[in-house]
Amino acid sequence: MADHEASDGDAPASVPDSIRTAWGQQVRPARGPKPGLTLERIVRAAITVADAEGIDAVSMSRVAAELGSSAMSLYRYVGSKSELLALMVDTAMGTLPSPAPGEGWREGLAGWTRAALQAYLRAPWSVRIPISGPPVTPNQVRALEAGLACLRDTGLTHSEKLSTIQLLAGLTRYQATIAADFADAYRASGGQDLTAGYGRTLARLIDPATFPEVHAAVASGSLDDEDDPDYHLTELNFGLGRVLDGLEVLITARQASAEPSGPPAG
Repeated sequence: MADHEASDGDAPASVPDSIRTAWGQQVRPARGPKPGLTLERIVRAAITVADAEGIDAVSMSRVAAELGSSAMSLYRYVGSKSELLALMVDTAMGTLPSPAPGEGWREGLAGWTRAALQAYLRAPWSVRIPISGPPVTPNQVRALEAGLACLRDTGLTHSEKLSTIQLLAGLTRYQATIAADFADAYRASGGQDLTAGYGRTLARLIDPATFPEVHAAVASGSLDDEDDPDYHLTELNFGLGRVLDGLEVLITARQASAEPSGPPAG
């Protein structure tokens, strides 16, 4: 994409008014009846519905009822349900931490990734909303800025930095989706933990000669670890560590190649 200077008022036509409002760029017309709602109130009400009843319960009419208003009144602030969903995710996820002064890139990215998982776990309905494009809402862009700031002095290209953030975001969203799936299955089963005794279940089903590696894992007891209350964070930490290990190899190579060579031999 070519660099260019944006002129005043140069706003992409594809950016909805509600997103511009979230950025503080949209000014409501002075004429007409005084607004009785705000975009923030609408988004907060939608989150209240999602937290209590799940994302499938969120509709313009349901949110309007939560606010004691009409569905048509909401459209003065948000143009569609998809816009509302995007703003719900943006608000629920909040901001992610920027690197602390003197903090290394590895520690910064680890904190950024773990904070993203915790945000997802606080709002599990957020992973049920499809990703419809690159980040454009305020907190998502702030999160991108915070992640890129961790990589500022690594020597990676801008493309590599962006790919790194995308990789970590995908890792986090996957683990959060698994957590949401487990929670849904738990509720659907009436409170039965379907992962409990998984290894013992497999032991009754598999032939060790046909599945020797699975049998070895079962025999180790690793598939019956039911005592880790932070299971999803544990799993994230393992994958995160491997990603950061690989990234460290790349960064070390980049920095080594950028070091000036010594004086030529006399």
